[in-house]
Amino acid sequence: MTSSSEPGDGRPDDPGLAAITSERRQLINLAYRLLGSLAEAEDVVQETYARWYAMPRQRREATRSPGAWLTKVAGRICLDLLGSARVRRESYVGEWLPEPVPDRTEWADGWPGAASADPADRVTLDESVTMAFLVVLDAMTPAERVAFILHDVFRYPFAEVAEIVGRTPTACRKLASSARRRLRVSRTPEAPTPQQAGLVRGFRKAWEAKDIDVLIGLLDPDAALIADGGGAAGAALRPIEGGERIARFLLGLTDRATGLTILERTVNGRPGLVAQRDGITVTVAAFGVEGERITRVWAVRNPEKLRRWATGPPHRGGG
Repeated sequence: MTSSSEPGDGRPDDPGLAAITSERRQLINLAYRLLGSLAEAEDVVQETYARWYAMPRQRREATRSPGAWLTKVAGRICLDLLGSARVRRESYVGEWLPEPVPDRTEWADGWPGAASADPADRVTLDESVTMAFLVVLDAMTPAERVAFILHDVFRYPFAEVAEIVGRTPTACRKLASSARRRLRVSRTPEAPTPQQAGLVRGFRKAWEAKDIDVLIGLLDPDAALIADGGGAAGAALRPIEGGERIARFLLGLTDRATGLTILERTVNGRPGLVAQRDGITVTVAAFGVEGERITRVWAVRNPEKLRRWATGPPHRGGG
């Protein structure tokens, strides 16, 4: 999906240009939640605007709600992509994880990142973009995911959702209800962010110190580590289960992977870690925390999913 069309490119006299342009952030937010990929979300938005400007001018002027039109088109494109993604995943090497979104604020030391035009900055970081949430969304059917995100997250009425999904409003209501049940079953009480930050910091320190006892103590006995290398970077092809197994696996990695710098960063709105070698990000890790233990580690190593992770400010330790 490629196009050079952008809202307003070479079209200063377009009617309602400001209104059209203002929809971009909303569309990026929607498409990222639907697809779990910021790169694909941007492609969807690009294609959506291309289709808008491919319409005759008279038809564009007659469109009473350009925002609703853009949302409908973007939603349909995402629905098609979600269907084809299931086929692509069959040939994906190892586990698949959503693309992590970088944040311009360093939670560990309060470093205020400079303003950036990076599209990642346009994604609202709330509960619906945490790695835990996105992983559950990925287990839903495409129709469930679209109906749930449009209605429960973006508050579109089921009548409008139905036009996008291609089903009746009643059917869409059932899809959203099914998605909610999936979330309830998988959801566990989440520790407050400061507590998560403390656990992740302790995890980093223990990992760097190669202190297996502390690592095991921080990990829940039934914890799981899921890594996504996509065949382009070394990663466990299957989840590693059990706190002690994860600790031993991580220390084995440390022995083999020299020259790594581990930084504390916000990953999809929650405390996480970033591993860099020679200033290049090679791993982004998100964490699931319950109570006083780490229950999940999601490690993204696929370089295609790490392109937006630039080198941050020097890590100052702390704590």
